[in-house]
Amino acid sequence: MGNYIELIFTVEPKEQASDVLIAQLSDIGFESFVESAAGFSAFVQEEEFKETDLTNMLSGFKDVFKIEYSRKDIPQQNWNKEWESSFQPIEIEGKCYIRAPFHEPKKGFVYDVIIEPKMSFGTGHHDTTQLMIGKLMKLDVKDKSLLDMGCGTGVLAIVASMMGAKPITAIDIDEWSYENTVENLERNNIENVVVHKGDAEILAGKEFHSILANINRNILLRDMPVYFNSLEKGGNLVMSGFFETDINEISAKALSLGLRFIDKEISNQWTMLHFIK
Repeated sequence: MGNYIELIFTVEPKEQASDVLIAQLSDIGFESFVESAAGFSAFVQEEEFKETDLTNMLSGFKDVFKIEYSRKDIPQQNWNKEWESSFQPIEIEGKCYIRAPFHEPKKGFVYDVIIEPKMSFGTGHHDTTQLMIGKLMKLDVKDKSLLDMGCGTGVLAIVASMMGAKPITAIDIDEWSYENTVENLERNNIENVVVHKGDAEILAGKEFHSILANINRNILLRDMPVYFNSLEKGGNLVMSGFFETDINEISAKALSLGLRFIDKEISNQWTMLHFIK
C-alpha cells in the first residue's frame, strides 16, 4: 500500500453536509472519515484519488452547501499519528464503550471495545455504526451464528462475540479492512471470528441466524437476495449505510424476497432497517 491523501473539509451546515458528502466520497474511493469541529477529514489512497471525480461531485453541491477543503499528503507510516490526534472514545446507549488502545477503559460499561483502524470504516463515530451497534445489543445472539458483512474495523463482530454469538464470520472486500479486523480481534482477545477477504460470493452454502450489513445502498440492493438465501428461517437481517430517502427502495426489495419488516431507526438521516425471514 502507498501513501494516503487527507482532504480536510469545512462545511456548512455541518451535520447535513457532512453526511451527504461522506456518502458521495465513499462512492469515489475515499475509505475513512474522521469528524472535526467544523466538518471532517476524508482519506483516500493516493493512486485512487481522481481530482476530476472530486470536482464533479462537489460541483453538484455548490448551491446547497458551503464547502471548503485543503489537502495533506500522509505517508502510510504516519496514519497512527493522524488517528491518535483525532480519535475520541464513543459511548453507545450506556452499554458499549469504544476506545483506542491509548485510552483508559471506563467503568460502568458492559462492552469495552478497543479499535485502532488502518484506513477502515467503522470506528463507532458514524451514525450508521452506532445504529447497528444499538440494534445488535437488543438482539438475542447468544450461541447463535452471525455474519458481519462489510466488517470494516470488525467492531460489530467484536461486540457480537462479547454478547456470546458464535460462530461469527466477518467479510470485507478491502484488504485494509480485512487486516484491520484481524488485528482488532486480537486486541480484544476475540477468538471465535473467522475473517474473509471478498464479497457476497463467499456466502454460498453458508447460513446464519443474524446478518449485519452496514454497506451502501447499491450493494445492499444487489446482494440482498444472497443475504436472504444465507439467512436461517426466523433469522435477523439488519442493514444500514443508506439515507432515510432510500427506505422505500430498500424495504421494497426486502419485502419482495419474503422478509418481514420489524423496526427502523434514523439518525441524522442515516437509517437502520431490521427484517426477519
